[in-house]
Amino acid sequence: MLTRLSRFGPALPRLLRNPPARFVSQSKPTGAAGSAAVTELHPAAGLSGHGEVSPFVKNPDYHGFSSDPVEDAWNMKVGLFFGISVALVIGGTFIHYLPDHGMRQWARREAEQVIQLREKDGLPLISENYYDTEKIVLPSAGQE
Repeated sequence: MLTRLSRFGPALPRLLRNPPARFVSQSKPTGAAGSAAVTELHPAAGLSGHGEVSPFVKNPDYHGFSSDPVEDAWNMKVGLFFGISVALVIGGTFIHYLPDHGMRQWARREAEQVIQLREKDGLPLISENYYDTEKIVLPSAGQE
């Protein structure tokens, strides 16, 4: 997001100081210019030929949950609460308390215990014969 804002460069403070405005002429239109003014955004129910009215005409703050404006606002708020707040909190808690993947923490604790035991007994941490020399198969001198 910051990379997109950086494209504005020095113009960004000026844009934030003076937000863009939409200017609408309030003067009476002249007959010569011709008027293309929009009087209504939605056609009236009686003119459309059927009795169905868009929910946006009845309730401009329509969120799509119910035709009743109070119930619509309530359902939107409850939906956002459970969809965002509870999902983020419970989801984050669930992910945080997942068990140790790959048993990495267990392996580290086990290694620390082995190191402490070897230091206490005075043994080296890794012996010079780490692998059993009896089980190592070496090629003969002629096979090289």
